Amino acid sequence: MTKDKSSLRIRKLHPAIGAEVINIDLGKPLNKMLIKDIHHAWMDHQILVFPQQTITDEQHVAVTRYFGEPEIFHQSIIKSKFVKEIFRVSNTDEDGKLMPQSDPVQQQLSSAKRWHTDSSYKAMPAMGSLLHGVEVSRTGGLTCFTNMYEVYKALPAALRKKVEGKKCRHDFENLSRITGAKKPTAEERASMPAVWQPMVRLHPVTKQKSLYISPIYNDKIEGMKDTDAVELLAELTEFSSQDKFVYKHKWETDDVLMWDNRCTMHIVTPHDPNERRVMHRTTIVGKEAVLPA
Repeated sequence: MTKDKSSLRIRKLHPAIGAEVINIDLGKPLNKMLIKDIHHAWMDHQILVFPQQTITDEQHVAVTRYFGEPEIFHQSIIKSKFVKEIFRVSNTDEDGKLMPQSDPVQQQLSSAKRWHTDSSYKAMPAMGSLLHGVEVSRTGGLTCFTNMYEVYKALPAALRKKVEGKKCRHDFENLSRITGAKKPTAEERASMPAVWQPMVRLHPVTKQKSLYISPIYNDKIEGMKDTDAVELLAELTEFSSQDKFVYKHKWETDDVLMWDNRCTMHIVTPHDPNERRVMHRTTIVGKEAVLPA
């Protein structure tokens, strides 16, 4: 356990990534010094876990605003009808009824069982995300995070050569191709066109380099045949998923996790689809385009 000058009590969760913040109540207002020190810890550890946070959706959004502007998701099917900033990672509807796996929402959310980083398909991708475990799974449903700084540092020379100076396509519509979910409407496609992002990015705060891929959205790499691109992305994804880079979070009710989308990927492990799992997420809007490293 470590303690800094602002009395943050922090416990590292994995040698490469993640820390638990013990003594913060996110339901109460945070002062400027505390916000600054949380941000500092966030930059150091990429993921922060805040246990035992019995917060409302409105308080969840308020906490998000300390670190940036909450994103309003471009689709209505997953966005909360009560609090527009809340993205419902849930297998129940807002009346509390369990949804079948064949439901369009569940088909789309099944993509979370593959490695990704949030909103990478935007010209200015998401800065971070905060996820609140409202009803958590006991049959699986772990959320795993990988440190893409360390992944980049560890890339073999041959792989590094293939990604440096290259761009990869991030296309929201790729979700429907890999999950069988309903394709975006023409209006949704127009609002979210595919973008090309650098495969090695420079973090605007830490100035560290990281591998930047988001496999659920990626389908092409600059200067490569599509089949070769898919093969390389699979190889990079497998390399990134090694235990030495990955923290696996077993949820407890009212955990709140905050992660940096600019230097991590995440994935959820399978769980019994008949077991309720209700997770509410906010996403922090990015302030800048991806900086090539």
